[in-house]
Amino acid sequence: MIGPLRRWSIALASALLAGAVPACAAAPPATLPPPSHAAAVPEPGEQARRLTLPFDAYDFSPAENMTLEVAEDLLVGDCLRARGMRWQALDTPADSQSEPPHRRRYGIIEHAIADAFGYHTPPDHPAVAARKQNDLARTTQVPPDVRAAAERCLGQARDHLSAGTPKADAGFFNKTIFASFDASQHDEKVKRAFRSWSACMESEGFRYPDPLTAITDPRWETSHPTPQEIRTAQADLRCKGKTDLVSIWTAAETRIQNDAIRGHPKKFQQLRAVKIRQLEIARRVIARN
Repeated sequence: MIGPLRRWSIALASALLAGAVPACAAAPPATLPPPSHAAAVPEPGEQARRLTLPFDAYDFSPAENMTLEVAEDLLVGDCLRARGMRWQALDTPADSQSEPPHRRRYGIIEHAIADAFGYHTPPDHPAVAARKQNDLARTTQVPPDVRAAAERCLGQARDHLSAGTPKADAGFFNKTIFASFDASQHDEKVKRAFRSWSACMESEGFRYPDPLTAITDPRWETSHPTPQEIRTAQADLRCKGKTDLVSIWTAAETRIQNDAIRGHPKKFQQLRAVKIRQLEIARRVIARN
């Protein structure tokens, strides 16, 4: 789709990129580029699929973002055809082919990922990757007048998907997402779990104070995972399992996010209303087409 997707949690969508962490708050771990070797992409593990947080009710998941993107693409196609222009609709990946929203929030949590990719980010699901490639090819191959018209049609499509929605404070939500993640690292139970995890890692020959330091080690900025990176990631997961770190960390952030929701009920009600309304409209567009 031409143009960026609308997503409340820009913090989680964008700050995963290396170097995008603001000085005022710690973000989820940096994302290394997909490795250049053609390893099969494992399906998300059960823990990654089950990992949820209170803010999920107000944010757009990757699958929900895809729903918005598909609806936008269909509306752009309708708009262009009404102007006598051709526009090839893209294939739609299934919801199950989208990433779970928190697959790497607390570092890697899947053995299949550690074994195949170390700390590198796995490539997209083939269906999602194909859609992105086809989108890029379509955008670059259409004539300039069609591309310009598509940009105008996209604005109309997004206005359509936003019709009747209340105003919501996306900046507040992004800031609160960062704050909850940062605060969770200062929770006493999490800090104790970090110390236990660090001691476990040291017993295996790796010295890191916490999992975020391990996953952002500059040594992993390579085109493909090194044997040392994979061994470190495997030890990381073993120590997470021995210390129950992910469950402790998730519980802390769950408490923090619930406190934020209780403290700002109107803002979160508006965010929820916007999400519900946009998805309702998008699903009607998709059903109609």
